[in-house]
Amino acid sequence: MDSETRTYDSGNRDVVLDLTGDAQAFVRGRGDGLLHVFVPHATAGLAVIETGAGSDHDLLAALSDLLPADDRWRHRHGSLGHGRSHVSPALIPPYATIPVLDGALALGTWQSLCLVDLNADNTNRTVRYSFLPA
Repeated sequence: MDSETRTYDSGNRDVVLDLTGDAQAFVRGRGDGLLHVFVPHATAGLAVIETGAGSDHDLLAALSDLLPADDRWRHRHGSLGHGRSHVSPALIPPYATIPVLDGALALGTWQSLCLVDLNADNTNRTVRYSFLPA
């Protein structure tokens, strides 16, 4: 297994950050196998969704409806609604596994691998890419 980490600036707002290009660069030339991606944070997750046609904004809107940034959360340190960030990985898990065929991600036509971060208090995110050969 080969593995590396990369750091991303997710900013101080809710964000869906497309990681597909970096994931593809990591697996390029590696043959067949699996790419496992992991975010070692309690307040961020990974989603395989369509981007660029509004689905990323729709995801953030849906999460805002499900997990409002208000004072209802028992986990209260940080910015208003910070507790929702600690609930979000139950809906958007901190991992994803994608098949790799001949050194290319085997994603569908409109699928992208994205970091989903609702935590405005932590702007730096680490993502671990691991390749498991077939």
